Amino acid sequence: MKEVFILSGSNRGDRQGFISKATDMIEQMAGAVVRKSSVYETSPWGFDDPTPFLNQVIEIETMLSPEDLLEILLTIEVKLGRIRPFDGCGCGIPASPDHGTGKKDAPAYAGRTIDLDILFYGQRLIFTDKLMVPHPRLHERAFTLVPLNEVVPEFVHPLLKKTIAMLLHECRDQAKVKKMDD
Repeated sequence: MKEVFILSGSNRGDRQGFISKATDMIEQMAGAVVRKSSVYETSPWGFDDPTPFLNQVIEIETMLSPEDLLEILLTIEVKLGRIRPFDGCGCGIPASPDHGTGKKDAPAYAGRTIDLDILFYGQRLIFTDKLMVPHPRLHERAFTLVPLNEVVPEFVHPLLKKTIAMLLHECRDQAKVKKMDD
C-alpha cells in the first residue's frame, strides 16, 4: 500500500458537492481515504475569476500504480464535468507552448468543476510526459500547503528535503486561505 496525497479543488457549481463526490469516487475506485483536511476557500491562483476555489487534501492508501491512479482521477474529473482547455500534466506546465489548443494565447488555468492533483505518491519521484510527482509547484502555493500542513506537517518532501511545515513557513504566496466552517 502506498500513501498518496491528493488535492481537490472546485470553483464552479456546487463546489463542496463536487469535492465530496470526488472523494467518494476516489474511495470507490482508487483506495481507502485515510485522512482529510478541512475545506479551505482561496482565490484562483494564476488567473482572474470572480468565484473562489474550495480546496481539500485527502490521503489515500492505494495498490494502484501512479499511472493507473492518474487515469482514475482524470476519469472522475470528466464524470464530474471537468473540461480541460489544454493538454498538460495539470501542473500548469503545458505539454506544448500553445497549451495543446493551437492558439498561442490559450490560458494556462481556468475555472473548473473539479481538479484532482496527485501531490505525493509516497516518497516516489515521477517525471513523465503525463505525470509529475511530487507536484512541481506545490511548494509555491498556499492553497496546497495549508491543507497539506493540517494533515501531515512532518511529511518530508522527497525532492526538496523539507517538511510541509517548513515549506509553508517559507512560502511566498500571500493569498488568503480561509478555513470553511465544518
